[in-house]
Amino acid sequence: MKYRKTSILIADDHEVVRNGIRSYLEKISDFQVVAEASSGEETLAKVADQIPDIVLLDLIMPGMDGIDTIRRIRQISPRTEVVVLTSYHEDIHIFPALKAGAISYILKDMKMDKLVEALHRAVQGEVTFHPIVASRVLQNIRGEGGEDMPLFTELTERETGVLKLIAAGLTNSQIAEKLVISENTVKGHVSNILSKLHLADRTQAAVYAWQQGIVNRQNTSKN
Repeated sequence: MKYRKTSILIADDHEVVRNGIRSYLEKISDFQVVAEASSGEETLAKVADQIPDIVLLDLIMPGMDGIDTIRRIRQISPRTEVVVLTSYHEDIHIFPALKAGAISYILKDMKMDKLVEALHRAVQGEVTFHPIVASRVLQNIRGEGGEDMPLFTELTERETGVLKLIAAGLTNSQIAEKLVISENTVKGHVSNILSKLHLADRTQAAVYAWQQGIVNRQNTSKN
């Protein structure tokens, strides 16, 4: 029976990084690098074309937000696992990436043999975290350090504005009218807000906005 190699797409906006990783992975007999990409948009196009087993993804690239890229990859190809390889280990990057569907989160200071190990584990559906990331995840599970996780900084300026209006009690149609955008656009913003903040509904979003001081009694008028 013919042996099937694990197909990998490398997505990083630095050519030297892509070349270095590709050169190393091509020495691994059971890996096959099938494509490279330098932006979120290019990554999605090549995922749709190649349906790779793994996307090795730099979280911060030009164009599309890395979190949206992960989410879209999982929509386009649910069988494709996303392994984040980045230099960023802050909570505002880690937790949204995992929420969006990344199976592993590793940092660029990791040695190549550990990267290979993480890719092998991803194929088996197993999680790999860099030690720093694992520590933050464990603290989050234990409920420690909550005050150090202002996840609202992940929101765009528009999303923050929508969150304030949600906290003020406005409906989607009222928000659309106030911001002069379509109601479908508002729904998209609300969905992104809930996903990024790991919240279940608008009520939780409103409570969160109050707790984090994003809104106060003076700026929640509906007028």
